[in-house]
Amino acid sequence: MGLLQTIEASAFCTWVREDSSLWAYPGILFMHVAGMATVVGISAMVGLRVLGFAPRLPVAPLERFFPIIWGAFCLSAISGTVLLAADATAKLTSPVFGVKMFLIALAVADMVLIRRVVFRGSPEDRSVPISGKLLAAASLVLWFGATTAGRLMAYLGAVSGAPGITNTIGG
Repeated sequence: MGLLQTIEASAFCTWVREDSSLWAYPGILFMHVAGMATVVGISAMVGLRVLGFAPRLPVAPLERFFPIIWGAFCLSAISGTVLLAADATAKLTSPVFGVKMFLIALAVADMVLIRRVVFRGSPEDRSVPISGKLLAAASLVLWFGATTAGRLMAYLGAVSGAPGITNTIGG
């Protein structure tokens, strides 16, 4: 716990948590949400198309969105790390945070596999194999789960900035 408290007590983390500037916590949180919304939104679009929604939309051009997904993921990872550091004690001791990170790790691995399985070969002979459809369904479930876990962190476990105080559902 000493290391986490030292991180939280740094001048930068104190500024993030306590400054009233829009560039502090609100701005960093906005970047985190914008990054995750982009990652999850585009991943959902790709996943739904791979599963057969919007069949007149060709699958091949969707591969062009992967650099945007990765850029948005980097934005979200960097801003999320700052938010984590500003409240390390509460977040790193929360089981829900562990679930969120586990689901994100699986979703990222799934995203890499989707690109390899669905978008390999030339666009002319590209048909989506069943493994690609399973990966697309998993992507939807994993990103939905990670997003839900992220939101639940505000309601379950330690209260941000208040060691020893916990929230519980219904009480």
